[in-house]
Formats: sequence, structure tokens, C-alpha cells
Amino acid sequence: MAPPRKDETDAILAAARGLILAEGPRSASVTAIAKASGAPVGTLYHRFGNRDAVVTAVWLRALTRFQSQAMAAAGSDPLEVAVAMALAALEFATDCTGDARVLLAIRPGDLRDAQPDPEFTATLAAMNAPLADRMAELARQLYGRSDARSIDAVTRAVVDLPYAVVRRHAHGEGMPPWARADLSASVRALLTAPMPDGPA
Repeated sequence: MAPPRKDETDAILAAARGLILAEGPRSASVTAIAKASGAPVGTLYHRFGNRDAVVTAVWLRALTRFQSQAMAAAGSDPLEVAVAMALAALEFATDCTGDARVLLAIRPGDLRDAQPDPEFTATLAAMNAPLADRMAELARQLYGRSDARSIDAVTRAVVDLPYAVVRRHAHGEGMPPWARADLSASVRALLTAPMPDGPA
């Protein structure tokens, strides 16, 4: 049996993503996805198994693309790496607008008819582990420790703040021209500020 063609799979997932974003998650039935993508219904069932698997693949593909961009961020020192990772969220939202909107607006549980299964939960945990490890490593490099408070401080600057910026502009006319410079300055300010006194 010939392996699935990547271009056909991408077309199916792009069609499903378009339905989800335009009409909501419930609109992405197998029949609707087949019609939008031009793929036979039987192909969707053969390739994915059911509707939940198709829409889960849409969400996981978007997450994979984002994480690849974020993890590829580099810099001359830990602070610059952190800034580059934060800016990767803006670049992703500009380069992959549809995928960014999927991740911003929709939780995996909102997509599926059934509850996420253990396999999905394990897949998501494995995908998120490298990013969590990077946050811990940046905390060690920036603060000399990787306790929960230090990791939270890095995550707040590198993940939460860019997420808020992207979310604010995701449904408008795109990132304003000053967003990159302002986000860079904000991330640097957060990560170079002294850690407040208190328990680690």
C-alpha cells in the first residue's frame, strides 16, 4: 500500500482548519472536511480513522509548527535567547496566522466529540517537555537556579507576555510595526529586574 501523500494530508488539515476558524469546531464534520478539501470521505476515514483524529491532527500540527519556531530561537547569551523565543511567537502569528488562531482560540477538548484519550495526553506532554526543559535551563542561566519561582518568571516573560500580545492583535490587521521592539524591551525588563524577596 502506498504511504499517504503529505500534500494531500496537508490539504485535508488545511480544509479542516478553515472550517474550524470560519464556522466553529462543530462545523468540521468528516463530510464537510471532505467537501472542502476535495478528498473522498473514505480517504479521511482510512487516513485518520474518525473526525476527532482529523481535528486533533489540525491542532497538533499547529502546535508542532509553533514549537519548532520557538525552539529554533537562538541568541548570543541567555537573555537574548529568551527575547528571541518571545519574538518567535510574533513571527509565528504573522507567518502562520491560521495555525496561531487555532492555538489561541481553541482548546483540544473544544475540537473533539469525545474526551482526549490517554494517547493524546501522552503526546501533548511529550511535545511540551522540550519547551519546559528550555524554560528551566534559561532560569538556571539567568537566575542561577531553577526552582518553581524562577521558572515561572522566565515563563511569564517568554510565553505569557508574547501570548497576550499575539492574542490582542490576532483578529485585527496583524502585528503593529512597533510590537516587536516593544515586546523585546518588555521581556528584557522583566528578566533583568531583581527577583523580589520571598520564598523561592
